[in-house]
Amino acid sequence: MRLRNKIALITGGARGIGRATVELFAREGAKVHVGDLDFPEPFAAPSVVTHKLDVTDAANWEAVVAKVIKAEGRIDILFNNAGTVLSYLGIAEISREDWDRVIAINQTGPFLGMRTVIPHMRKGGGGSIINTSSIWGKVGAAGVSAYTASKAAVSHMTKNAALTYVADNIRVNSLHPGIIDTPMIAAQDKAITDAIVAITPMKRLGRPEEIANGVLFLASDESSYMTGAELVIDGGYTVP
Repeated sequence: MRLRNKIALITGGARGIGRATVELFAREGAKVHVGDLDFPEPFAAPSVVTHKLDVTDAANWEAVVAKVIKAEGRIDILFNNAGTVLSYLGIAEISREDWDRVIAINQTGPFLGMRTVIPHMRKGGGGSIINTSSIWGKVGAAGVSAYTASKAAVSHMTKNAALTYVADNIRVNSLHPGIIDTPMIAAQDKAITDAIVAITPMKRLGRPEEIANGVLFLASDESSYMTGAELVIDGGYTVP
C-alpha cells in the first residue's frame, strides 16, 4: 500500500502503460481518476473513476480537474501519460497537420495538465508529477521528427517545472520508456518494431507493468529526494 489514501490523476489510462499504472496504483491504495478519450474495457477496482479527457483541450482539462477536486479535495499525483507517435516522417516530409497533432498531444497535453493541476497541488501542500517522455526524448532517431521534438520538449519542460515549483513541495520527474508492448506499438508496422528491438540490448519489448513500477516509485514517497530527474526504462537502448 505504497500510495495509501493518495489521489492520482492519470491520462491515457485506458490502455498500455497507462492502464497498467492505473491498476497498480489502485492495488497500492490510491484513489485513481483516469482521463482518456474512450474506455473499451472497464476497470475492476472500485477505486478507479473514469473521465472523458482530450488532453489538447484546455477547457476539458479544467472540467475534469474540477470534478476531481470536488470529489476528493486535492490531487497528490499527476501522471501525464497520454501520447501518440502518429508519424514516422522526417521534417521535409511530414504534413503540418500531422506535426501539429503530435505536438498537441505529446507536448501541449502535459503543459495543460501541469498548468491546471499545479495550483491545486500548491494549495494542498505539494505533490508528484510524472511526465512521459521517451528514449527519443534523450537520443536522436531518423524520421519521427514531430515525436522526437515533442518528447525532448517534455523532458526540458519537466526540468523547468521541477525548479520552478520545488519550493511548493511539488516534485516533477520525467519517464523515458523504450519500446513497450502496447496497443500503440502493436498497431504500427512490424518492421519498425523489429528494427528497434534489434538495437535494444535486451532484444525484447518491454512490458507495460515494468514501466508502471517505475511510475509507482516516482509517485510514492520513496522518491522524495528526486525532482527534475529522468527515469530511463529501456532495455539498455540508450546505453551504447
